[in-house]
Amino acid sequence: MFRRCLFILVFLACALALAAPASALNYHVRVEGKTQTIFGATEPRFVSGAARVSALDALEAASLAGEFYYHLEVTSFGPYVDQVGRFAGAGTAGWAFKVNGASPPVGADQVALAEGDRVVWYWAQFGIAGGPETLHLTKTSGRCYRVSARDDRGLERATTGATLRVDGKSYVTRAGRACLPKHVGLVRAYRGGSIRSNAAR
Repeated sequence: MFRRCLFILVFLACALALAAPASALNYHVRVEGKTQTIFGATEPRFVSGAARVSALDALEAASLAGEFYYHLEVTSFGPYVDQVGRFAGAGTAGWAFKVNGASPPVGADQVALAEGDRVVWYWAQFGIAGGPETLHLTKTSGRCYRVSARDDRGLERATTGATLRVDGKSYVTRAGRACLPKHVGLVRAYRGGSIRSNAAR
């Protein structure tokens, strides 16, 4: 009797293991509009049990969570995001995305996300040198913060000229760093010509 029960338990365990879905994938999404953040200033986490999640899927997930509109144009090169929210791309301005600070050389539907990836969709004006740098804000200690800039390759460097904003006030950084007085809201970094940063407490 004991052997029969043990056999049944082992059989059920194997069946459950085979039927279990793929490991959940955790990723983060933020959408930066032309004049303000459309979704996810703090880069919220999403969890998917799908076998494959693309950067385009990440935009869809954010759209559902944030209830904002986006439009896809089907081209010979694949789907192209030509509008998010109220702003449509035109000329040298439009919508692009980065994964972990880097601009992939393929379409959003072709980029498979890995565990912990951070996706940023943004509206930008493109020039000869490519897209704008993305600001990244890190809380170093207490109420002190560091701002860095990432280019299209995802390479990070110290930045100058960035301003931190919180509770309706602005604070100029020195060598990309600043310590702020006591505040309540989220801190963001801004610099002309760059994609605004993530938000931090």
